[in-house]
Formats: sequence, structure tokens, C-alpha cells
Amino acid sequence: MGRSQSLPRGGDPRFGPDADDSGSPILHVDMDAFFAAVEVRRRPELRGRPVIVGGLGPRGVVSSASYEARRYGVRSAMPTSQARARCPQAVYLAPDFTAYSAASRAVMQIFRDVTPLVEPLSLDEAFLDVTGARRLFGSPATIARLIRRRVADEQALTCSVGVAPSKFVAKLGSTRAKPDGLLVVPHGQVLDFLHPLPVNALWGVGERAAEALRRLGLATVGDLAEAPVGMLRRAVGAASATHLHELAWGRDPRRVSPEHVDKSIGAEVTFDVDVADPLEIRRALLALSAKVGVRLRGSGQVGRTVALKVRLADFRTVSRSRTLDVPTDTAREMFDTAWALYTALDPGERIRLVGVRMEGLAPAQGLSQQLALGAPERGWREAEAAADAAAARFGRSVIGPASLMGDRDPRRKENPEHP
Repeated sequence: MGRSQSLPRGGDPRFGPDADDSGSPILHVDMDAFFAAVEVRRRPELRGRPVIVGGLGPRGVVSSASYEARRYGVRSAMPTSQARARCPQAVYLAPDFTAYSAASRAVMQIFRDVTPLVEPLSLDEAFLDVTGARRLFGSPATIARLIRRRVADEQALTCSVGVAPSKFVAKLGSTRAKPDGLLVVPHGQVLDFLHPLPVNALWGVGERAAEALRRLGLATVGDLAEAPVGMLRRAVGAASATHLHELAWGRDPRRVSPEHVDKSIGAEVTFDVDVADPLEIRRALLALSAKVGVRLRGSGQVGRTVALKVRLADFRTVSRSRTLDVPTDTAREMFDTAWALYTALDPGERIRLVGVRMEGLAPAQGLSQQLALGAPERGWREAEAAADAAAARFGRSVIGPASLMGDRDPRRKENPEHP
């Protein structure tokens, strides 16, 4: 989907919160400036001030910006240096994914209290099918109001909700309702809603594709809907042409899939300055493995394949992976594997970015974990779970990944006199 700036909040009563929702059972709930809002919730003194969450170094990127910051043109995925230039008075914070995951679980539980048909897309958004919930809770718009009220009352957060006949249109609706709004797209007026929108409102139309379509005179979704598919193929390729043509006519048959799970969970860091020191790289891999472990355990999943990503100073990117004998959610196992992959890679050049990702995910519940010969029955997993509990109570900063995992300077192996 294109940038949300292309979908300004509108006042068309045909698509307001009181529009006909009888044929619109799909909800898309999107939390408002989620990471920034969670930070403001635990630091009330920041309320009303521009708050920006993201990487704080010279190569950092904005993850979330409060609406006070967005008034200065700050948006997600913008370089932090550019955000600082536009809004130097903002409060800049490093992300705390432990806090965001906890808030996400609480919000998702509110959704599941209404319907079991919940498909999370990320920590801060989900699709809901409320067809079976009408008898208990009322119409789709009534359910949307109930969800918004509970999120505000119980979590002190706000969300925006799109109510529509399909997932695609519901997501567009929530975008247009932002912030802290509700928008209903009636079944019979989907095309009236879609066709005036710019082409980059469609899923799969990025800046390049939008420019190619505009060169053909296709500026709106309506223009694209009326264009011959052959013309679209020349601009965006055969597969995308068919996909976009269907969306432009409001056709999206996908159902809400509560079985949806992440295919992988990962984290990466871009160094402020290109590095070659193995100790610094090792520490980065350790911290990244700890982040991935927290997210895995928080989502109730384990993974089987550890993937390493290394971007060199000249922007070449190298990836390596290794599949474990037994699935895991422990940071220690991920780190040991990632470090082994890195040392085997031996890039011999300065490093710009490293990343760790766990793939081949499966639910942790009910999965027997085979112990290695001679391994203690309780070990790293219990230690990391205890650290999770302590972090939930006292903050993640009190538990350092190096202290938890007993990290040692790799240079000690080469120099026995190194203290």
C-alpha cells in the first residue's frame, strides 16, 4: 500500500461511522502511533510533546512518531537524522520491544474477546471477521466502537478502525480514519470509496510503480480500473497487472485467517560507523539474539533455522543460515549459531550492518524439547524466561544480554594473558 499521507481523513457522510454496515463484517484495527503511544503511556510527562521512537545513531531510522511529531513531516522509515532536522525539539527514544509486545498481547486479547477470527498482521494491527459476533455484540460498527472503547479504557491507547466488506478495503478505511477514528465503507459503495483514491493507495503500488502508471495517465484507482489489462502489464508486469485490476474493482476474496503466524522473527542493527572489531560484532549479535529470543517467547513460538545477515561497508550483503536439530526459542542457542556462521564467513572487511533471524517457526506449546546428551534438565531457557519476568517487572535495561549469557571476549582465546 502507498503512503498513508495519500489518504487524508475525510468527512464524506457516506463513509462515516454511522454509514450502513450491514454488508461489512470485516474490521481492520490499527493502533495509532503504537510505539510512541506506549512510551507516552508510561511517561505521562511526554503527553502533547513530539515523541519519536527509532534508532538514535547517525544511521538510525524512525520506527514510530507521535502525531505531534508528524506535524513536522516526520514519518516512519525516515532517517533519524532527517527527523532531527525537521523536529529537533522532539523527544527521541530507543525502541523497547518488550514493552510493545506486552501491550500488543493485551490489545489482541481484547480483539479475541469479541471474535476468535483475529488475524494479526504485526504488533499493532489486525483483521477481524465479526460475522459470528453480531448476535452477542451488535453490528460491525457497534463492535468497532466497543473495541475502541475497551482499548482506550483498559490500555490507555487509541486505535483507528476500518469496517468494510473485504480486508483490502477495511485496511484503507482504517488508514483514512486515522488518528483515533472509525470509518465504515458500505457494501454497495465500495467503488465510490475506492475510485477517487490515488493509485498508490493500492497494495503493491510503490513509488516506482505509481510513477509508471502516472506516465500512462493513470492517476487514480478509477483510472486504473478502467484501463485495459494489457496496458497495465506493460507498466507493472503480468502478475501485478491482474492483482491491481482486481483490487481496483474492489475484489478481494481473502478470508480472515486466525492461523496466520509470522514466517520468521528477526532483528538487525546498522552501526553508526563501519566496524571490523570482532568483539563489537560479537556483542551486536548477542544483543540481537536476545531481542529475537524475547519476541519468540512472547509470541509462544520456537524456530528451527538461524539466519545471519551481514552488510559490508560497500553495501554488499551476505546471508548464511543453519538449521538446528531441535527447534528453540533461546537466545543463547541463536547466538552460538549466529557467531559460528559469522566466524565461518570471515568477511575480512568492515561491517555496516548485522542481523539475526529465526525461521521455520512453530508453536512452542506441546513441542517436546529433546535434551542434548549430558545437558541439565533446566538451563538457558529457564534463565531467559526468568529474565523476561524480571524485565516485565523492572525494565529490560536491568538485564544485560552479555551478563545473562556469560559472553566472553573472543580475543581471550588468542591471548591467555588478556584479563
